[in-house]
Amino acid sequence: MGTMTTAGTHEFTVTDSELLIESPILAVRKDTLIMPGGTSSTREIVEHFGAVAVVAFDGEQIALVRQYRHCVQERLWELPAGLLDIADEDALLGAQRELLEEAGLEAGQWSVLTDLITSPGFCDEAVRVYLARDLTQSERPEAQGNEEADMTMEWFPLTEARDMIFAGEIANSIAIAGILAADAVIAGRVEARGTDAPFRYRPTALAERRKADGIVPDMKKL
Repeated sequence: MGTMTTAGTHEFTVTDSELLIESPILAVRKDTLIMPGGTSSTREIVEHFGAVAVVAFDGEQIALVRQYRHCVQERLWELPAGLLDIADEDALLGAQRELLEEAGLEAGQWSVLTDLITSPGFCDEAVRVYLARDLTQSERPEAQGNEEADMTMEWFPLTEARDMIFAGEIANSIAIAGILAADAVIAGRVEARGTDAPFRYRPTALAERRKADGIVPDMKKL
């Protein structure tokens, strides 16, 4: 029998890793780990590029987009958001790009509301959510895909968006985290972080493999 270690101190060493699926926006690998007690176990991990999302606040209202999500076969209210799928792109630049593309907005003031790991049980996706203020309307680029062409945007008072969460009308986890964090910051209960705050949980496995294979700058183009 293996020797048990004190709870919370075991090193989960990876002894083998196998790539199971490689697709444009994600991959799946299977890792073999040494577990407490010395036994081996496997874990399937969905690899992701990471993403950014934006709470765009005009002093009273925030911008929400409504987008079809085939996983649940419904249109969901969400924050303007997108993948960090351009090689080595700074997260703030990605957020600025997505805000322009999805909402036709630019912002003069940016801060970091929260970083969240969306599904840590099986996926390394992490999302940085920004607060954008001092907004100006700009020309939204032409939609690049069918889903984006179907997307709509509306303005909601921040208090109404917050209430939509508790009414079950906003179910997207990134939107929930961002809206509640923005509500706390704007009310003065907490302070947002600066945009230079380290994005500790930004995923690297998928991006580093794509870059090593020369799939740049758009790492989705297998």
